[in-house]
Amino acid sequence: MDHFDVLIVGAGLSGIGAACRLQELCPDKTYRVLESRPAIGGTWDLFRYPGIRSDSDMYSFGYPFRPWTRPEAIGEGADILQYIRDTAEEYGIPQKVMFNHRVVDAAWSSNDGRWTLTVEHTNPDTGAVADTVTMTCRFVYWASGYYRYDKGYTPDFPGRERFTGPIIHPQFWDDTVDYAGKRVVVIGSGATAMTLVPNIAKNASHVTMLQRTPTYVVPYPKVDPLAKPLLKVLPNRLAHTILRWKNVYFTAGSWSLSQIWPTLMKYVFIGVARLCLPRGYDWKTHFTPPYKPWDQRLCLVPNGDLFKSIKRGDVSIVTDRISSFTERGIELASGGELPADVIVTATGLNVVLFGGATLSVDGEPVRLSDKRMYRGMMLCELPNTFYATGYSNASYNLKADLTIRYVCRLLNHMDTIGATYCVATPPPASMAKVPVIALKSGYIERSMSTLPTQGVDVPWRLHQNYRRDIHGLLRDKLDDGVLQFH
Repeated sequence: MDHFDVLIVGAGLSGIGAACRLQELCPDKTYRVLESRPAIGGTWDLFRYPGIRSDSDMYSFGYPFRPWTRPEAIGEGADILQYIRDTAEEYGIPQKVMFNHRVVDAAWSSNDGRWTLTVEHTNPDTGAVADTVTMTCRFVYWASGYYRYDKGYTPDFPGRERFTGPIIHPQFWDDTVDYAGKRVVVIGSGATAMTLVPNIAKNASHVTMLQRTPTYVVPYPKVDPLAKPLLKVLPNRLAHTILRWKNVYFTAGSWSLSQIWPTLMKYVFIGVARLCLPRGYDWKTHFTPPYKPWDQRLCLVPNGDLFKSIKRGDVSIVTDRISSFTERGIELASGGELPADVIVTATGLNVVLFGGATLSVDGEPVRLSDKRMYRGMMLCELPNTFYATGYSNASYNLKADLTIRYVCRLLNHMDTIGATYCVATPPPASMAKVPVIALKSGYIERSMSTLPTQGVDVPWRLHQNYRRDIHGLLRDKLDDGVLQFH
């Protein structure tokens, strides 16, 4: 078959979740999952750097229909990958996945009421294009994430070619690099750097985390103290639900208080970090961000491992700018030099939507920056296509799961009324445009001009509120006057 009701793009966490929900809620729909890589897992199969883990608790990051039963609230990368693959096996998804199939173009025809996808079938060993196939479908569900898998972001560091040791980007970790007993400099201060630093420090002689700007760093118990007693006395699904909602309310409360009293919450987060640092440590320089809490995501460190490494003397934090790489390390803008045998550039991601595929509607190319997001999952004037998105202030999968449940509800409604396709009409031109992602992280700001926008009113406004979205996506009427059925 080359025609299906639904084509899901991506076999990572959200893609597998979408396939499971589609089978459960729309059992009569034919579908396939197109995965550009040779394995299930997405990010969790691609990223293999030391210590890789979730940056959210697994009770809200995991699937609500399949409980996370391990005791760790912060999941290790290998365990998360196995969890995704076990879920796929349990629901019979692998036989529906077409591996090494990368979507490069998607064209909608209103006359035919369907999408035509141009798909490159690649060689799993070399990545070279073996052939190009065409597939058609009524609906496309994009679960391809928001960053480029083939290229991470690395600034153009002056003198990079002078450095005589290995330079590694975490997105493409090189297991052959031996850093045992060596001096390692990790450039960055995001979740990846916070994960790498204490894990590399277990074997390196010393690790320096070189940051341009401090981040809010919060210790978090690796094992949820409520998990063991709840899992002992309650069925897994009930215990999972209780833990999930406990963490949803905790995270939402942290975010809400940060919006209402940002200065107070700033000093709460900094105060917690101070308690975890050695006496006399220069926390003002290294742990006092110049922005408000939740302008960027908080960095959770399981059991305070980063702080423990600093206390032991295994890790140093340097807050400065890079002047140049040298043969022996990094020259700082302040005039000092950081000696290094290995440099790790944990400098971020390159954002790309729709897996980098080009889109067109009735022959007209789609310019993403001209479009508004409808309910955080559709672009105006793009029929029958949906995008899995997450929250910037909570677990990604909370929103991704609501999205596919809404889509299944919509597909069933369209069958009931005999509609072939639906499309969101644009909002009034006078409605103010708001950035689609409410974060000030570097990878977002670098790509802002290429991203769609949102509006200020429902349904064009993306709520960063799981409880509110449950009502809006699962209970509000589908025929809202904006979504048009044909």
